[in-house]
Amino acid sequence: MGPAYESAIDRQIREAQERGEFDNLPGAGKPLPGAGEVLPDDWWLRDLVRRESLAGALPATLLLRRDIEDLSDKAAKKFSEADVRKMVAEINMRVVQANRGLLAGPAVTLALVDADQVVRDWKARRRAH
Repeated sequence: MGPAYESAIDRQIREAQERGEFDNLPGAGKPLPGAGEVLPDDWWLRDLVRRESLAGALPATLLLRRDIEDLSDKAAKKFSEADVRKMVAEINMRVVQANRGLLAGPAVTLALVDADQVVRDWKARRRAH
């Protein structure tokens, strides 16, 4: 049996290991962050935004998706049903624009937010507190 094939990448990794370049790296021996957790589909995007401090640099379509995900928490801070409905109406207006391709960013197809459901959730949260 002849010598095993070693690709250029494998050789570079092996040589770096032999030089000790992987010894004492930060986080060595610790579990990877988020290991074993169920992550949202856009985990990589959220991580990029956090790492690169890009919160204000997100395209409008991605900001809209984030706003829809955070809608329940934002609604909980409103003081009246009218304020909740106004917030949902503004988001739905942005959804229509996004679905028509009028917002900057990757193409999205989003459903309109059910204002009645958001109000029911808002009322239930208020009763619980």
